[in-house]
Amino acid sequence: MLNRAFVTTAQELPGYRIVRNLGVVRGIVVRSRSIVGTVGAGIQSLFGGNITLWTEMCERARQEAFDLMARHAEEMGANAVVVVRYDANEVSAGVTEVLAYGSACVVETHR
Repeated sequence: MLNRAFVTTAQELPGYRIVRNLGVVRGIVVRSRSIVGTVGAGIQSLFGGNITLWTEMCERARQEAFDLMARHAEEMGANAVVVVRYDANEVSAGVTEVLAYGSACVVETHR
């Protein structure tokens, strides 16, 4: 099982060594804004500051993409993912793709 502490943006995990690279893993989520969320966010934007409805939506999309990536790594037999990155692209108006990706690997304790 993949230990979420073994998911990092770094190229290595201190105290561990990579014994096998398994390849790229990814998690992709495509989200659209709901009409209710858009109206609510529009009202929030009138007052300035953080638009919490969209912040929450973005955070959920990132978390789902992360979880899918971790699951993909587990399915490949990895116990770690290094060099993790996020990317987001607008697919069409109001529809965004969120991608989490990294390099799945097997690590063991340094001796």
